[in-house]
Amino acid sequence: MLEFIRTHRRLMQFLLLLIIFPSFAFFGLESYTRMSDREPPVAKVAGQTITQREWDAAQNRQMERFRQMFGEQFNPAMFDTPEARQGALDNLIAQKALAAYVAENYLTVSDEAVRKTIVEIQGLVGPDGKFDKARYQQLLSAQGLTPEKFEAGLRRDLAMQQTNAVIQGTAFSPKTVATRVASLNQQVREVQELAFTPSAFKSQVKLTDAMLQEYYEKNAAQFEIPETAKVEYVVLSADWVEAGIAVSDADIKTYYDQNVERYKVSEQRRASHILISAAKDSSAADKAAAKAKAEKLLQQLRKNPSDFAKLAKENSQDPGSAERGGDLDFFGKGMMVPQFEDIAFKLKEGEISNIVESDFGFHIIRLTAIKPATSRALSEVKDNIVDEIRRQQAGKKYAEMSEIFTNMVYEQSDSLKPVADKLGLKIEVVANLTRKQNAALPKGAAFNQPKFLNAIFSDESTRNKRNTEAVEVAPRVLIAGHVLEYKPVTKSPLSEVKAIVEDRVTIIEAEKITKQAGEAKLASVRTGAEADFATTIPVSRNKTGGLAGPAVAAIMRANTSKLPAYVGVALPGRGYSIYRINKVNENLADETIVKAEQQQVDEFLATQEMAAYLAVIKKRSKAEILKPVALAKTVNTSK
Repeated sequence: MLEFIRTHRRLMQFLLLLIIFPSFAFFGLESYTRMSDREPPVAKVAGQTITQREWDAAQNRQMERFRQMFGEQFNPAMFDTPEARQGALDNLIAQKALAAYVAENYLTVSDEAVRKTIVEIQGLVGPDGKFDKARYQQLLSAQGLTPEKFEAGLRRDLAMQQTNAVIQGTAFSPKTVATRVASLNQQVREVQELAFTPSAFKSQVKLTDAMLQEYYEKNAAQFEIPETAKVEYVVLSADWVEAGIAVSDADIKTYYDQNVERYKVSEQRRASHILISAAKDSSAADKAAAKAKAEKLLQQLRKNPSDFAKLAKENSQDPGSAERGGDLDFFGKGMMVPQFEDIAFKLKEGEISNIVESDFGFHIIRLTAIKPATSRALSEVKDNIVDEIRRQQAGKKYAEMSEIFTNMVYEQSDSLKPVADKLGLKIEVVANLTRKQNAALPKGAAFNQPKFLNAIFSDESTRNKRNTEAVEVAPRVLIAGHVLEYKPVTKSPLSEVKAIVEDRVTIIEAEKITKQAGEAKLASVRTGAEADFATTIPVSRNKTGGLAGPAVAAIMRANTSKLPAYVGVALPGRGYSIYRINKVNENLADETIVKAEQQQVDEFLATQEMAAYLAVIKKRSKAEILKPVALAKTVNTSK
């Protein structure tokens, strides 16, 4: 049992979901009682009926739980099965049986517990921390409930949860069990392998026509030729529309004149500076010392302005500009801190400023050049204007053409020629399209996109030979297709795939002979016969030594009361191996591992306790299924 828990954790999660866990907050049992009593019942429990609609709703809720659990890996087909539908019905019966038990035994919870649960419902407490009573009543009203009716149902659900928790809490396992399980997981067995591979027995295989025919018929899907289609299609894209737009010189001049402000270049100035650093949070003494140093440098510059670059290299504490003699290159307004910029744009060319204080410290600025404001000539920006005009006109024209495209391929659905002639599109042809995207074709090809392939292989297209709808396969890219030739799924004749069938049947038969040889050898070594086993390797449940899972499981299950012990394992695709177990090393598990095992064992036992308890409750409530699960409606999985 404990090994089952370890190797089937995903299955255990599945089973736990089917055990009763009553929900509340607008979707409790109250929703069940509002179903129509006039529908034919599918089950009875505690004097109440369960309708087909209730069962369908329970299946959909169960499917949604799986969808949330598995995310992108969720496959509805795996859970839309008779077993899953039976689980949903059993869960529903268990809930009603437990609800009846709670009511019968007057089990309840306090007003404070109900209040606390309601307050914790998401969205009912505002940013100010206060309960939003109006929002609460609005949500209840949307469900067709009054506060009194909802709170009564919630009280019952909470009582059911409390009962559930109490029953599961009675589960107990001694620490010795967890310790033993943990120790078994740490146990190491020293083994040797004797492998029998199918390749060594291929020469012994005798093929017959009957064997080949049987394999061919039983594995027909392996030899199917996918459906294909020869298709004509037309594509309308914004890029194609834009490329066809001609822009005249007059249009360019008009656009330039209307947007001349966009092409103005504001005045720029070039300056050099000497910075004596003083952080904003520096002490008054440090600031005073920095300012004194800057003033001393300014005095030197007043006497010898030509020394600016030299003094900047030697004294400026701006590492980016100091090595260039303080040069900051050209800059426009908004590129420098305000205190610096304000002075720089007031200086005359060649002029040196007084001390300027900013958040970085104290600056001495020399203006070295001025570029007056100018406008970029039309010739400089002509290409940009052409692109802009095309984009604007293309956007409008594409919107108009896409509407025509969409309507015409639908209304004149027997041919693509009308829409191609109307819009000037070229009809292209592609052969051997399949329902699945072809990796060998260009990745961006419109006809090789899943949306288009789904449309072109629909019954309307393949059987009725009608145009597909306009399919958007990329932003502002529409395609429509028309099937010219369609070949349904066919099966390759045996004569064409005989070599493939022979190879596969040979492998299967060789594996059978391999297993027979391995089992015979296993019987002989158990009686003391010699065998050429490989080098010894250590194997445990946690460290497999590179062995396949089935081999490890067989080795760890083997009876080792007498050593050496032998076990044989058939490994599909790999043959058959005999393992000789020479020694068993017991290792004590540490406390952390024991605690983890204890938790797993307790969870499993709790589930078993609850399942047993519910079985008793359902029996007492005379639960009866009136409609076979096989006749249950399939739940909606198309989300």
